Amino acid sequence: MSTTARPVRRPSRRPARRPLRRRVAPAPRPVAPPAEAAGRAEPAEPAERARAGAAPTTWGPVRRGAQLLLGLLGFAWSMAMLLHAGRGGMPWDVLHQGLVRSTGLGFGTVVALTAVLVLLAWVPLRQRPGIGTVANVVVISLAIGPSLAATAWLVPDPDPVARVALAVGGIVLNGVATAAYIGVRLGPGPRDGLMTGLVQRTGWSVRLVRTAIEVVVVLLGVLLGGTFGWATVAYALGVGPVVQATVRWRWLVPTGLTGAVAPAARTARPTPTDADVARRGREISRALDAVAREHRDR
Repeated sequence: MSTTARPVRRPSRRPARRPLRRRVAPAPRPVAPPAEAAGRAEPAEPAERARAGAAPTTWGPVRRGAQLLLGLLGFAWSMAMLLHAGRGGMPWDVLHQGLVRSTGLGFGTVVALTAVLVLLAWVPLRQRPGIGTVANVVVISLAIGPSLAATAWLVPDPDPVARVALAVGGIVLNGVATAAYIGVRLGPGPRDGLMTGLVQRTGWSVRLVRTAIEVVVVLLGVLLGGTFGWATVAYALGVGPVVQATVRWRWLVPTGLTGAVAPAARTARPTPTDADVARRGREISRALDAVAREHRDR
């Protein structure tokens, strides 16, 4: 019985077709609502920007320069008021008085030389002076002499009541003038820069550093013959609250003494609805099914 040989099928050399991958569209990102929908409107007016913490754009160099000059002149006048009261001056003025009595130099010259020495201490502290720093040294050293003469001419022989009025008025004027010339952000004074530099280098608090500096300065001034009195203590305790109250005047100090602009409110993310949650769940389910089919085909 004859048998017919069946042809042997050879395996096909064609590569097996790989299953098509189903591309899953990425989930759409939620679009943040506009500022009005999020309950926040962009401040458009300069006054609104100032209240929001941003510096007003209408301030030009003339306005900033004028405020710097007036602030420094007011600072020099407040120094003269405290010194003429005769009940103790500011901590640095106690040192200035002692140096004047020890060296015989003029008060303005001593103020300028002391400021230059303090600026030299900025070098290891890596502090950078600004236009306001240079103006602080020049204007105060030139204006303190005429301010002392004018105060003595206006109040030649102050009685106890007048001395108290001079001391209290000098403290208040000093706080306002300090906020005015620092508020233009053209650079701190030499003594303020020394304090901030030590704070940055040591990590100590501002209160501790400033107190330590003023205690050392007053002790040196008293040893050299400077006048220490109740007005010195009143200045140390009272000038801070005056400056703090003056900082709230945004027409005078728009960005505060630190110049830090308040960060804009973050845009609130929309709360997902039930439909959004269901749609997102379906997208995740389809993506998981596609991954499972791909692994099954392999």
